[in-house]
Amino acid sequence: MDDKGNFAQNSVIRESGVWAMPYHESLQPCADHAASHAVSANAQSDLLHKLYHKLLAHYGDPNWWPAASREEMMIGAILVQNVSWKNTVTALHLVRERFGFTFRALREAPLDELAACIRATRFYQSKAARLQAFSFWIEAQCGDDLDRLFARDAIELRRHLLSAPGIGPETADDILLYAAELPSFVIDSYTKRIMRRIAIGPERDTYEAWRSFFMERLPADVLLYNRYHALIDQLGSQVCRASRPLCTACPLKTCCTYARSQSSAD
Repeated sequence: MDDKGNFAQNSVIRESGVWAMPYHESLQPCADHAASHAVSANAQSDLLHKLYHKLLAHYGDPNWWPAASREEMMIGAILVQNVSWKNTVTALHLVRERFGFTFRALREAPLDELAACIRATRFYQSKAARLQAFSFWIEAQCGDDLDRLFARDAIELRRHLLSAPGIGPETADDILLYAAELPSFVIDSYTKRIMRRIAIGPERDTYEAWRSFFMERLPADVLLYNRYHALIDQLGSQVCRASRPLCTACPLKTCCTYARSQSSAD
């Protein structure tokens, strides 16, 4: 993908934004670079790049997001909220077969039938209402013309998306990155878990703090953000699990004190 966005980056990197935590089992932070004092932002940037290249070398290009159209991607971004991608794929297949991936079709769909199609996702009744409300919002904003909607710069478009029904920060950033092809780093639970174990991250544990942490230390590059988020999710779902992580199989184990601590314990 091409980097189409003029994304306003903060040129001043705040040293106070560094998160170097002492070990605590509930958070499981760890890494080569963990210390009692904050490391420099440049060192953090180098580490983030190192982690990315290790993941890319191990997994290859994840070719994410798997969708044939921007509409399908956006619908999937809403359905995947709080549920596995496997269940989301099941729901997407049924929506495609019954209605197709157009916002007009979703607006016209009987709500109970739409809900039945997405039963595999959690909170399917509220998600059906959310999808339909979002489809009406799309019609009101751009008459279903996504080129018109995405003509805004990234900051304005993100603010606009966050005003839409059912769209929170993570879903807005998914849409910005994977549908609008604008550089907006996506944060999720996998990101936080992995980076906590590597003892790198923002001082404040909020979505916006995590997002800013990555975007202030990485270039505003759509392909980099696209792959990095997908690679993190692959690692988090397959290896760096919430309980019983497979540290010996982790491509980041040489950067992770937690992995070494588990090895020593064995």
